[in-house]
Amino acid sequence: MLLRTLQEHAARAQPAAHVQEEGGWWLRHSPGDAWWVSAVLPHDREDRVARAEEFCAERGSGVRFQITPGVCADDLDARLDGRGYARGHDMSLQIASTAEVIRQAHADAGEVTARPTDEWLAAWQAVTTRDVSAERDLLSRVEHPSAYAYAEVDGQVVAVGRAVAEQGWAGVFGMATLPHARGQGAARSVLAALASWAAAREANHMYLQMEKANSSAFRLYERTGFREVCTYHYRIRPQPIRNQEGTSGGAELGFAP
Repeated sequence: MLLRTLQEHAARAQPAAHVQEEGGWWLRHSPGDAWWVSAVLPHDREDRVARAEEFCAERGSGVRFQITPGVCADDLDARLDGRGYARGHDMSLQIASTAEVIRQAHADAGEVTARPTDEWLAAWQAVTTRDVSAERDLLSRVEHPSAYAYAEVDGQVVAVGRAVAEQGWAGVFGMATLPHARGQGAARSVLAALASWAAAREANHMYLQMEKANSSAFRLYERTGFREVCTYHYRIRPQPIRNQEGTSGGAELGFAP
């Protein structure tokens, strides 16, 4: 199924430090990374909620499930709601033809490197405010071909993004534009560069994930040929899970993509 395939591609493009597969469920733990990197992917119809909770409790972390209609069990969302899990914001999974992104970007392509430079990471961190050393570690775990694109204005890196290619698809991640450079085509240049890189590697389709409420990003991707194929959300338990010894792990709340 396309949705499951793309979300598993995305999980490998944002690899958790620890992954344990239980049937079709991916139990993930990645301290220091964005919280969604540790979200459970419940990708079959078996009920493994208790096992996922145990996995997270053993590691002292909160529990988060990525809920995608048609991929998860039909009643999983309702069952988690009944167990006290809060519902996160709606997310959007979007796809595009790589050739269409190149055609619609209407921008000179930015530069592409095979590894993130200090300048790339500095621009990314200025927008996301997340820890650079943790991001370096995450990026070092990516096993598939990757590209790091950036756009400059007056010698300063003002927009960045990365792509990971796998089985004819290129996923887009880490898109970030400095506030003073927004609305000037820098993000389009980054997308154009990533699409050109993808085309050269015979990744003829692209995908991305974003928070649905981010209207400015939604418009950018719509104008560059992306279309939504599904929405999904997270279920996040707002209180710690206690393990068998009675100790509790902290539960971190957040609703970023």
